Amino acid sequence: MSTEGIIESAAEHEPQALTQEITALVEPTIEVVPAHEPHHPVAPAIVIPNLDDSSLYIHRELSQLQFNIRVLEQALDESYPLLERLKFLLIFSSNLDEFFEIRVAGLKKQITFAREQAGADGLQPHQALARISELVHGHVDRQYAILNDILLPELEKHQVRFIRRRNWTAKLKAWVRRYFRDEIAPIITPIGLDPTHPFPLLVNKSLNFIVELEGIDAFGRDSGLAIIPAPRLLPRIIKVPEDVGGPGDNYVFLSSMIHAHADDLFQGMKVKGCYQFRLTRNADLALDSEDVEDLARALRGELFSRRYGDAVRLEVADTCPKHLSDYLLKQFNLSETELYQVNGPVNLTRLFSITGLDSHPELQYAPFTPAIPKLLQNSENIFNVISKQDILLLHPFESFTPVVDLLRQAAKDPHVLAVRQTLYRSGANSEIVDALVDAARNGKEVTAVIELRARFDEESNLQLASRLQAAGAVVIYGVVGFKTHAKMMLILRREAGEIVRYAHLGTGNYHAGNARLYTDYSLLTSDDALCEDVGKLFSQLIGMGKTLRMKKLLHAPFTLKKGMLDMIARETQFAAEGKPAHIIAKFNSLTDPKIIRALYKASQTGVKIDLVVRGMCCLRPGVAGVSHNIQVRSIIGRFLEHTRVFYFLNGGDEQMFLSSADWMERNLDKRVETCFPVEGKKLILRVKKELEGYLTDNTHSWLLQPDGRYVRSTPTGNQNARNVQAALLEKLSNPVLSVR
Repeated sequence: MSTEGIIESAAEHEPQALTQEITALVEPTIEVVPAHEPHHPVAPAIVIPNLDDSSLYIHRELSQLQFNIRVLEQALDESYPLLERLKFLLIFSSNLDEFFEIRVAGLKKQITFAREQAGADGLQPHQALARISELVHGHVDRQYAILNDILLPELEKHQVRFIRRRNWTAKLKAWVRRYFRDEIAPIITPIGLDPTHPFPLLVNKSLNFIVELEGIDAFGRDSGLAIIPAPRLLPRIIKVPEDVGGPGDNYVFLSSMIHAHADDLFQGMKVKGCYQFRLTRNADLALDSEDVEDLARALRGELFSRRYGDAVRLEVADTCPKHLSDYLLKQFNLSETELYQVNGPVNLTRLFSITGLDSHPELQYAPFTPAIPKLLQNSENIFNVISKQDILLLHPFESFTPVVDLLRQAAKDPHVLAVRQTLYRSGANSEIVDALVDAARNGKEVTAVIELRARFDEESNLQLASRLQAAGAVVIYGVVGFKTHAKMMLILRREAGEIVRYAHLGTGNYHAGNARLYTDYSLLTSDDALCEDVGKLFSQLIGMGKTLRMKKLLHAPFTLKKGMLDMIARETQFAAEGKPAHIIAKFNSLTDPKIIRALYKASQTGVKIDLVVRGMCCLRPGVAGVSHNIQVRSIIGRFLEHTRVFYFLNGGDEQMFLSSADWMERNLDKRVETCFPVEGKKLILRVKKELEGYLTDNTHSWLLQPDGRYVRSTPTGNQNARNVQAALLEKLSNPVLSVR
């Protein structure tokens, strides 16, 4: 998610703005902008009529990389508890892993097969990779500097210590030796390298050590090199007993133990050096669903292959000699630009295990209890409540429990006939799946549309599919070539001799754990037209037939993109007529060129456009004569922003939509998605006020600049600090009923 400068010529020279931008990103400083700066500058005279000009677009992979950089910056924010700052630093590592496994791997694959394709920004894959390498190297260095120079010393003040080998006491050394002998050595399998023991095939992201040896073994071999793969079942950090390490929480890295006792693994040989390394591989599944008869069976085979894809990145300890790192690069067919030398553990994500220390609640976020609307608190029958009014929930500030309760009641209710549900990421053992299993066992007609290809959740989804099938549910794997990303549930219930529909529609997944970490909307409704639309969409997914006409629901890949473009065009027309026109949109990513061009045209015409885009954004705001009426901000905070909300002034007859889709080509053209209206003045006003809270945040918001950089907002003068997530947490902790 880096910020590239304006691209004048994708194939030739790079503008000065880009160089300045990269320099700014690598520097360990945070630029801030006063929150009182003009929200929408006056339109300048210069106009760029060609909206296809590549200089108006930001490369999507570089934009995604910059989101990761914003995440890393949170580790420096002293307003967060200390362990939460560490967590942000580790999330940066986790995000980078996926970025290399999918995004970088995809760019490398284009080059390998001579299929380089430039997007709207005009940047070729090899150019993007060069910029990615420069940015990532700089920020990985920053990450380890933040860890070693700031976070670890601060943790030590709170008696949370990672004891380095140079600081081991005699008592600790003796304890480590016993632990190594009893718990590590019996499991580890060192591999000497020689003609009969070639370089081993190493698992993606596994911890390994390259060992330089001196001497001749029992068989007369003297290759001089060995590899030690660290078994995944071994903990990467080991807690030291208090009687050995002293008071507090003391830890030793597994890598330190192996370094200290590598000699024990090569009896009679001298270990000249032992250095940790970690390989990242292409983890995108090469599955052509058009050519398989059984998607589940084919996917099981591909999941094994994911562990051994082509290499894309090599991380080594910065103490590793050049001749050894060069040797590893040659083994993995990587270039020197794909080598990352780090000052610390190569597998930082394993530190997540200590971010929830029971002994230090003061170093973590204060716990909270999500609210439940008052009308649902004392209701024994949730169907009665929903039949009278729509209920809107904003997670995690409001509880996900009503969604689970709706399904639980449906499973037991003798009047419920059928349940249909989409599942994208839910977990095989979730409460949602438990309720679906109960419903099937209780004789309900249960149909689950499971998206097996939800990236990195494929194995879990295969397990839940098997579990539901065993309970008697009908399991459908969606539509070939189109991921089912829609979040919807439909319940059919017989009431007074008629079948009545109830539906849940959401912007997030049916995962109770994520509902405590992600911001998402849930709509519980019995609206006849909307529920009928949901039923039609399930029919399209489960059976076959022509596209069915919907009354209220927009759905990809059929009507959602056109509907959004039509509403943007309508605001453009209002502005052209001299009428007020305003668009507010909040989502995760903006990459679709058609949507971006429509927003540029709207801005040129005078539409005020406020975008809250958490991650990738390929649009450049504030460009003279093109996007001067567009402001883009990103909110990074305690919760992962995940809601998709679209507001249109519509000549005063305001319209509000919630959606499972971002404004990306994959969502709008290649997925099954839903976009549904929020109706009734009270609910529209509520969501609008919540959106306005995001637009006025001046502590955790980052403003996208015309040159692609993000700068952080900060209160100025006597302005009060505004944190939208904290405000929502405080406001919604007291249950307030949201009704139409």
